[in-house]
Amino acid sequence: MSVLLPRSEPEACDMVARARTIREPLSIRGGGTRTMLGRPIKTQATLSTSMLTGITLFEPAEMVFSARAGTPIATIKETLAEKSQMLPFEPMDHRHLMATDGEPTIGGVFAANISGPARINRGACRDAAIGVRFVNGRGEIVKSGGRVVKNVTGLDLTKLICGSFGTLGLVTEVSFKVIPRPERSMTLVLFGLNDREAVEAMCSALCSPFDPDGVAHLPAGIAGTEAQTLIRIGNFSSSVDCRVREMSRRLQSFGIHSQLEGTGSASLWRAVRNVQFLAEPRDNAVWRLSIPPTRGPEAVALIERSIPEFRHYYDWGGGLIWLGTRGAGDAGAAAIRAAVAVTGGHATLVRASTELRLSIDPFPPLGAAFRKIAAGLKSSFDPDAILEPGRMYAGI
Repeated sequence: MSVLLPRSEPEACDMVARARTIREPLSIRGGGTRTMLGRPIKTQATLSTSMLTGITLFEPAEMVFSARAGTPIATIKETLAEKSQMLPFEPMDHRHLMATDGEPTIGGVFAANISGPARINRGACRDAAIGVRFVNGRGEIVKSGGRVVKNVTGLDLTKLICGSFGTLGLVTEVSFKVIPRPERSMTLVLFGLNDREAVEAMCSALCSPFDPDGVAHLPAGIAGTEAQTLIRIGNFSSSVDCRVREMSRRLQSFGIHSQLEGTGSASLWRAVRNVQFLAEPRDNAVWRLSIPPTRGPEAVALIERSIPEFRHYYDWGGGLIWLGTRGAGDAGAAAIRAAVAVTGGHATLVRASTELRLSIDPFPPLGAAFRKIAAGLKSSFDPDAILEPGRMYAGI
């Protein structure tokens, strides 16, 4: 397979236009860290953004930045940290889960709408994105949004392209709003709660005025022999002390708790964010369930009736469930999707074998109306299906 390495946006346009002329579909790659996301596709060439790097704008006073798609996330974090700022959505790093190397890029994070634990408080990647430049399937440059937060002119394609996995266009540059970095962060840990008790505690924490920026539950056996419910609070140091104290009082009816700070807290939340708890065994499938928070334990109970052996934990206050199942058969697809049909929400297959990702839809199945809309969008942006054909859905 050949790898195309455009060094500029015009070069990327020429490469896409040529591929369209010769009817040669292209796969798109950033850092190559999320290779198991979506359906496997067969192409003769890969279009890489690895040469499209660099921060093109950083205005600390305005709290916005723009960067070319191939810019490593690590570079962006370092640059923002120099001004005590950060990405609000705390993007997940898939390398440990998927056993990949390379460097996650800002374009890849944008293309897959990757968000971490802070999403429950600060919004998703899509919510922080304020502008994008991309090359569509015709080889044309398209710009949406801008480099200022209050840009609301025209059709907002930024939110549409974010999370489209390269199927609508090759992202070349993105712009984001950022936030101040908390001076201090502390985690309140509740012990021994079952899933339903934990969801009740997490909902109480999120409904409080104490502004937690991470709320997760690790059932027994995930991060130790005892279940742990985590509530993270970050802000100015004096504010953190006050908020943790008041949150402890609010949740005292849920039993024993402790406080965690520094490297111990950071390490635990990194494991939550990057799904390190489910990385082993490597032949297991990993699912991501988006569920109404109060229905999460019900969904897990329904799945347990058909799949006796699986491991799971909750993030986003119970609204996100990470689930690890055996990779054999359909990896629990029928039971999992039947459960979310009852409780509401949807399930996405994040890690699985190539064979499994070809035999079932990794993304939530589309109804006839939504499939027609998706096909229409694909045809509008990429009429000859040159870019990542079938990555999200067969035939689209």
